[in-house]
Amino acid sequence: MLSPARKRKATEHVKQWMDVSERRACKVISQPRMTQRYKTKQPDKDKVLTREINKLAKKHKRYGYRMITAKLRQAGWNVNHKRVQRIWQKEGLQVPYRRKFKKAKGDSQNSCAVRKALFPNHVWTYDFMSDQTEDGRKLKLLTILDEFTRESPAIEVGRSIRAQDVISVLEYLFMVRGVPKFIRSDNGPEFIADAVRKWLTQKHVGTLYIEPGSPWENGYIESFNGKLRDEILNRQVFYSVREAKVIVEDWRLDYNNHRPHSSLDYMAPAAFAASCNPPGSATLRLADCRTRNMDNSLIKVGT
Repeated sequence: MLSPARKRKATEHVKQWMDVSERRACKVISQPRMTQRYKTKQPDKDKVLTREINKLAKKHKRYGYRMITAKLRQAGWNVNHKRVQRIWQKEGLQVPYRRKFKKAKGDSQNSCAVRKALFPNHVWTYDFMSDQTEDGRKLKLLTILDEFTRESPAIEVGRSIRAQDVISVLEYLFMVRGVPKFIRSDNGPEFIADAVRKWLTQKHVGTLYIEPGSPWENGYIESFNGKLRDEILNRQVFYSVREAKVIVEDWRLDYNNHRPHSSLDYMAPAAFAASCNPPGSATLRLADCRTRNMDNSLIKVGT
């Protein structure tokens, strides 16, 4: 209770619940009476911005003030995150706290901290998630991610997804987006199946299997799955597989094209991928993207 505004609220609370005079409440709270009676004058520009912040906070319930700042900038607002934070605190907005654990990087040769993606389509990663429809029947989701651009090419939803279904999804993506050099995954039965491994070998795609029981070694897809569960699966009740497909696909498109990503300097994954593909030949685009990634790595090491 260090700011005058908070002391002002505390004084009003004491007056109301203890039924004492303003003089008495100000003395107890150590609040000057002149400060207590001061009426704040909010600038007109903050009123419009406050309405927009409340609108975005209501639409994106799991976004904090930094993500809201990025969304405002996408909409054309020239705002500083400190200004947004001040209004955010004044309006009493907050995201439910989630306990953070120390992240382990893993030590196997196929860990995402060891075999890093250096350019788009270098390393893809995929994993399975589970949910259920309103009648209690199981839902299974296959999530796929490009580790460099953080784009999600597809999220397959169904009652069950077998090895042949995995091949069908990947075959379509390879035709549309190109063939990655590696695919990282855990040791699930759908991923280590002979049919999948033989098909990937035919496509000249290397497999990076993480150590059993070490999901942190596949951290990019685990982080993506956490966002998907936090923002959609935990907030939606699905009544059918078709409804789940539509809602999840809408979220995927919003994630790729509009959702700011903190590790990409609050750019959307699609915008970041576009920045890695300037006009010119494929060789020049690849070299430019590799160079920028190496420069960023050297900067981080130097700092």
